Amino acid sequence: MPHSTSTEIAGRIEDLYGAPLAELEAHAQDQPPGMLSALLGMHDDLALAERSIDFHRARLAQLIHPQRQIGGHEVSHLLDGARRLAGAVAVRDVQAKSVSAVLQSLARVPAPAPSPATAPAVSAPPVPAVSPARSR
Repeated sequence: MPHSTSTEIAGRIEDLYGAPLAELEAHAQDQPPGMLSALLGMHDDLALAERSIDFHRARLAQLIHPQRQIGGHEVSHLLDGARRLAGAVAVRDVQAKSVSAVLQSLARVPAPAPSPATAPAVSAPPVPAVSPARSR
């Protein structure tokens, strides 16, 4: 299940570029690295951190299940899981802050308005031919 932070960032990227994330990812693969690929990479890192949070939270919930006894061996797993969860939360927070700052600095450029049909150029009236003056 996508988290609200990565979902919100995905929506902001889609709004900025005016296309769904899947289309933007396909488009970015065919382009040289740029802002779009950077934003998509930051979004992927954010989503990965959120999945990592889910995994470590679920693992800790298994380890502290009420019907489970916690011995010396499990304590080391609990501490490791808590450390990994804290690390994933820190990564998520940094990624969210960074991509939000970048997105906040960008604005969607409106599409250029179609120029009005230009009327055919009116030609200037013909200039009378000047006849050379007779010289003596």
